[in-house]
Amino acid sequence: MSERDLAGEEYPTEIHDYLLAFEKALGSVDEMLKTMMSVSRSELLQKLDPLEQAKLDLVSAYTLNSMFWVYLATQGVNPKEHPVKQELERIRTYMNRVKEIADRKKAAKLDKGAASRFVRNALYEPKPQNKTAKKSSAPAKRKKTH
Repeated sequence: MSERDLAGEEYPTEIHDYLLAFEKALGSVDEMLKTMMSVSRSELLQKLDPLEQAKLDLVSAYTLNSMFWVYLATQGVNPKEHPVKQELERIRTYMNRVKEIADRKKAAKLDKGAASRFVRNALYEPKPQNKTAKKSSAPAKRKKTH
């Protein structure tokens, strides 16, 4: 459907820009689906680590349920009273769990040795030394005899 097709239909002119944006968004979804469907699922999953696989599955499920939500709305059914709402909430819960795991994985790990050296050097205060103390504390060097 092009802008010319939209202009020929009977609808309030105030929503014209919204319809164009919606059509553009649908085109983007269609392109993304074509891209995802061009590669077999098993081939795609082989290239991803388990965390990325979980993300892909969750995004796919959420997208599908969101599209169903929109479909219900276009059919005059209130999606807020449909079980799809609980499904979206359940998927969102799992998405948050995966995000927590990913954040934990990215979090900086403590290098105990480096941290102790940093603290020790930050707290180090040299003892005041006078010239006599320096001479007496340094061991005398011996000359080598051959």
